[in-house]
Amino acid sequence: MTKDKSSQSKSKHLQRFHYTQDQAIEKPFNWKQMLRLLAYLKPYAKTYLPAAIIAMLISTAVRLIVPILIGKVAIDVAINEQNVTMLTYLVVIIGILYFLSYAGNVFRIKWVNILGQNVIYDIRQHLFSHVQRLSHRFFDSRSAGSILVRIMNDINSLQELFTNGIINLLMDVVTLVGIIVILFVLSPKLALAIMVILPLMFYLTTKLRRMIRRSWQQVRIQQSRMNSHLNEGLQGMRITQSFSQEEENSEYFHGVNRDNFLSWKEATKKSAMFRPFVELSNAIGTVILISYGAYLILLGENNGGIAIGTFVSFAFFVGMFWEPISRLGQMYNQMLMAMAASERIFEFLDEQPNVQEKKDAYVFTDMKGEIVFDRVGFSYDEDRIALYDISLTIQAGETVALVGHTGSGKSTIANLISRFYDPTKGKVKIDGYDLQEVQLDSLRQSISVVLQDTFIFSGTIMENIRFGRPEASDEEVIQAAKVVGADEFIQRMVNGYETEVEERGNILSAGERQLLSFARALLANPRILILDEATASIDTETEVKIQAALAKLLKGRTAIIIAHRLSTIREADTIFVLENGCILESGNHDKLMKQGGEYYRLVKSQFQMLDAI
Repeated sequence: MTKDKSSQSKSKHLQRFHYTQDQAIEKPFNWKQMLRLLAYLKPYAKTYLPAAIIAMLISTAVRLIVPILIGKVAIDVAINEQNVTMLTYLVVIIGILYFLSYAGNVFRIKWVNILGQNVIYDIRQHLFSHVQRLSHRFFDSRSAGSILVRIMNDINSLQELFTNGIINLLMDVVTLVGIIVILFVLSPKLALAIMVILPLMFYLTTKLRRMIRRSWQQVRIQQSRMNSHLNEGLQGMRITQSFSQEEENSEYFHGVNRDNFLSWKEATKKSAMFRPFVELSNAIGTVILISYGAYLILLGENNGGIAIGTFVSFAFFVGMFWEPISRLGQMYNQMLMAMAASERIFEFLDEQPNVQEKKDAYVFTDMKGEIVFDRVGFSYDEDRIALYDISLTIQAGETVALVGHTGSGKSTIANLISRFYDPTKGKVKIDGYDLQEVQLDSLRQSISVVLQDTFIFSGTIMENIRFGRPEASDEEVIQAAKVVGADEFIQRMVNGYETEVEERGNILSAGERQLLSFARALLANPRILILDEATASIDTETEVKIQAALAKLLKGRTAIIIAHRLSTIREADTIFVLENGCILESGNHDKLMKQGGEYYRLVKSQFQMLDAI
């Protein structure tokens, strides 16, 4: 009984992670999408691509010419006539031809690899640049791991297609067509007899097409799930260790890893079925060649048969015939993998920002900072309404505070000002301009946002402060840090401003990271400054420094301060109290305290908590 309860408990633990999962994309294999993928070759259509094709044609031409020289010239003519001079010339010519083939292959491999790496670089750059422009709704519904899989793994899956696949496909098609033409010229009867097996082979491989394609799609989905778990597991490692959940995490990863393993196993097993079909066809073709070819030799050329040299040439070409077919089968699998990956890549590239920018959008050149919410409503989805009919005006240079319980709509108002989302109804205006009519870059370059969980990039402290204004000088960076009180702790570090911070700034305390974010915001010199719980992670001593710095930071700027710690907003010009997406009351601190409403109750409850401590 105890064991059953333990296993049930463990089963529940293993279900604790829930990700927004990628779904299989059910679309037919279409050449329009493949042509769209091949369009990335266009920039190289006059350089590496034609050079690789010429090199391929040279090596392919040699492979087609040599069997004819051996069979029809060397055996049927030179050996029959015992012409040693002709045989000597043939040996020299064949040697030269093989040298040309070798040179062609060397340059083909070199140029297709350069071509492939350039195309992969372009696709990855295009996808990343596009994803950066997508709206917050896109990231709300997808994990970082699943996005990472598409930018890295899915694009890597195209590497083989562009470095070898395309040129090899052309080479195999040219080789195959050339062999078929030559075989029918040499002996139509024997050619037809050998190729009788082809319809059956194509029928069987066609039947496998959808099954193999779906298998590779499943591989991509399982990889996305595994990367999502890895991303979350690594970022939350401290929480995992603090709750001693390493074993449960390992068991969950075992399940995800096994699903990924099984999907690869299934896909490779189905893909491997191509080669046996080709080998079977090769075996049947060889039997037909030997039996029927021998009969035609015995029949004699005068009676509709063939010469021995023709049979030898046939043997060469039949051996070569199944090789490109086998590679084409592998190439087909490769194309299926590429299609599965490209479908997922194009799904992101076809994603359009929910926040659209008009072509003739107004460009802010000298923003004053007046903000107006005109009967604004907003919902993240049908069941999650965040704001109801909000109307408010924030004068340029005014400091406004938004207070209220969690989920009251404070951060949503900040997100609408930065136009990370568009309102469901009503309008948000700055300096009288509807934000939906404004160029996004000019808007966001005039706004700085400081969050509670500030993000520090890997690099130096100097680079992190300079992030919002890359052209700023070192002196300007240091001055910004001094204003917000960050210079003191930076100077204590061994390398000062050139200190390398680890990923997410893990070598810094929460307060130090927050001070850097204040310096970053100040250096960007915004007209509108949004502080979203920006002092929540700062200790009392540091908060005193910040309060002194805030006067300089907010001077001449429109400021929106979101805070649960009400001591930080006492000096705000206007305080808006929100509850369930509505404005309950507004006014300065003294006015709201005299009213004895919700703000008064929030302040009293907070001071009671401090007294209890």
